[in-house]
Amino acid sequence: MENRSVSEFILVGFSISRQTEIVLAVVFLAMYMTSVLGNVVILFLVVGDSRLHTPMYFFLGNFSVLDILFTSAISPQLLWNLFSNDKSISFAGCMTQSYFYFFLGTVELLLMTSMSYDRYAAICKPLQYHAIMNGQVCAQMVLGSWLAGFLSVLFPTIMITKLSFCKSNVIDHFFCDSGPLLSLSCTDIRFIELMDFLLSSLIIVFSLILTLVSYIYIISAITRIATTTGRAKAFNMCATHLTIVTISCSISIFLYVTPSQKETLEVHKVPAVLTTIVCPLLNPFIFTLKNDTVKQAMKDAVRHSRELIVHKAFSFWRKKSSF
Repeated sequence: MENRSVSEFILVGFSISRQTEIVLAVVFLAMYMTSVLGNVVILFLVVGDSRLHTPMYFFLGNFSVLDILFTSAISPQLLWNLFSNDKSISFAGCMTQSYFYFFLGTVELLLMTSMSYDRYAAICKPLQYHAIMNGQVCAQMVLGSWLAGFLSVLFPTIMITKLSFCKSNVIDHFFCDSGPLLSLSCTDIRFIELMDFLLSSLIIVFSLILTLVSYIYIISAITRIATTTGRAKAFNMCATHLTIVTISCSISIFLYVTPSQKETLEVHKVPAVLTTIVCPLLNPFIFTLKNDTVKQAMKDAVRHSRELIVHKAFSFWRKKSSF
């Protein structure tokens, strides 16, 4: 993780005043803490409530873990840069941040594709659902997503670490994104850009096509459901997942499925904020707003915690009064 041409980079961040940076830092800190807390709550519910021990919530728990890791790959460094006004990041830190951003982002896309297949099996093949989506299959799909993300990003990152950065060490972004990073190199980057474009296109388009095919079958199956209540229940089961897939794929296509990103670096900062900070914040709420099972599990957990606190307080009071 060393490079002879540069030892650290400067992250420009946003073209705003110092006072606005502090306000933005406070907002981002609140959003980051809420995001982590919301995803931890979902993960706690999925692990602790037996009603949520199904393939759908197994994927949801993994998705919450990914959201925590994904936003944590960017937010702490961003918050430090905004609060301290120190925009520097070491070369090793920059490469690590870039790797985990793309690694975890790739895993998230592939995991959402797995979730679409789970929804397909649940609605189109309900009688065979538990046989199709057994524990072994779910584990293989999750592990396959992690492994594919790890391998697809590893080689491009290694190649970037070998580049010579002699133009400048100032990155026109708030994190070490590949586009602004490559624009600083005086080495021929055409092969890396082509490889980035092909890998991004392959992963994003592959995920999008499989998801669309799944939902074509799902919508066809929903239209054949006889009752209005049944159709509404089936639609609600898929609406949250489809919303997140649409948002994530749209932003990813805009950011990365372009042959060259040098001319639009400033434009990319807003959607990058959406994908790194806003989406991990919204995902826990999107998943729970229309999910009656999760909402009931949350109410039961709150009631159980309240009863436990009251019991502990009463036991403490009795013990103290006995003296």
